[in-house]
Amino acid sequence: RASFMTGWYTHVRGHRSLWHLLHDDEPNLLRYLKNGGYTVNWWGKNDLLAEDSFNSSVTLAMQSGGGMDGGNKYKFGEDGYYSFLSNPFDGNMTVMSDYRNVEAAIQYLQSKPDKPFMLYLPLTKPHPPYSAPEPFYSSINPKNLTDLRPANLVGKPDYHQLIRKYRNLTTLNDEFFKELQAVYLGSISYSDHLFGMLLQALEETGYADSTAVFVFADHGDYAGDYGLVEKWPSGLEDVLTHVPLLVRVPGGAKNHRVAEQVQHMDIVATILNLANITAQHTHFSQDLTPIVMGASGDPNRVVYAEGGYGTNEPQDFEGNCNVSSQAGMCNPKAIYYPKGMQQQQHPLSVCRSVMIRTPKYKLVYRSDERDPDHCSELYDLQKDPRELNNIYNESSYEDVKKQLKEQLLLWYIQTSDVTPFKTDGRGYFPPHQDVDSKLMTAIHKMGLQNPDNVIGENPVIYSAPKNLK
Repeated sequence: RASFMTGWYTHVRGHRSLWHLLHDDEPNLLRYLKNGGYTVNWWGKNDLLAEDSFNSSVTLAMQSGGGMDGGNKYKFGEDGYYSFLSNPFDGNMTVMSDYRNVEAAIQYLQSKPDKPFMLYLPLTKPHPPYSAPEPFYSSINPKNLTDLRPANLVGKPDYHQLIRKYRNLTTLNDEFFKELQAVYLGSISYSDHLFGMLLQALEETGYADSTAVFVFADHGDYAGDYGLVEKWPSGLEDVLTHVPLLVRVPGGAKNHRVAEQVQHMDIVATILNLANITAQHTHFSQDLTPIVMGASGDPNRVVYAEGGYGTNEPQDFEGNCNVSSQAGMCNPKAIYYPKGMQQQQHPLSVCRSVMIRTPKYKLVYRSDERDPDHCSELYDLQKDPRELNNIYNESSYEDVKKQLKEQLLLWYIQTSDVTPFKTDGRGYFPPHQDVDSKLMTAIHKMGLQNPDNVIGENPVIYSAPKNLK
């Protein structure tokens, strides 16, 4: 999430975990727009900004209360309890949290604001638990779904089997996972419905022809593929990283679908360009405006993704029962209990990972100080687009693997950090404080009373205020 608001990769500033959000000393797209004269209103959850960032970045921010899910479909102790599969929401969709957030945005549009605005709607669904209100919950027939990516594939990273073990998924069959994915797709349909409500409101209030609309997800979901559910921090399968990006701008091309690769963070450069705002920080976002206007994408573009935690940074891991904010995960009845326990007991299964994806190949390299090459993956996307056959250790692909690793090294070198635009004056000292006689005696003994040791006519001597220790 930090990436699509800054244009920075994860490694640039270390926004790697759930607990490290964007602070006031870091750039973000919302602040650029607010400083550019936009009213920035936010309705939805917050996994983005730290407390000290809101005043400078947002005009109004709130999360509407309301229902989310229909409750677990299984009792504690039953297989399926930890699968996130839930019953349909029991009630009218108008009292659900996501609906109320969209409704609040619509009411704002109906108030006919005359100042430029940016509405940010980070909704929760289709995030697990897998649930939705009817008729969306039952709108997809599991029997009509194509075969899911199978479980227990050879060569998959260790967390595949560990997730299935910790979540008690090993006894669940393909029929179960198809049912789960059908509910997930139904939940997406519910989100589509809310999006349609927003588009209709733009039309009815007269803002449609002057408003840019961006729709995207921060991550995908296993949703039954590979016999897995939810997501995993070091998982970089396409089902998690290949997410939708829909853009509609005034004067933009209609029904223009782009097959070439782009990245989440491209949102930053694109919106800044559309808003005629100049970035005041170094970023790695690419402006997609030409594509939005009808051009093709770059057929040779290479994209990257990162995830996972280093075992030398225990503050990143979930399931730490000594941290009050994570105490809820330590209850065996909590739906995220298996995830936290797996990370605490098998930290290498969530070690740092990095992905390089070319139009032909995909390398996922995992590394930790405990194991420099842990469960890495390589796929020939032309022969194996569903990522079923890990060829990382096949000798015939050794040259491909070497080349991709070299590209990763160059990428890290070229994006490893950024220098602030703001510069600092050299030679500054704080205002002179009273210096006691003992310190002055010591200074004289050091030779500073000798003009040959003094720079300038009036050397600056600084000592901390006496009330500081």
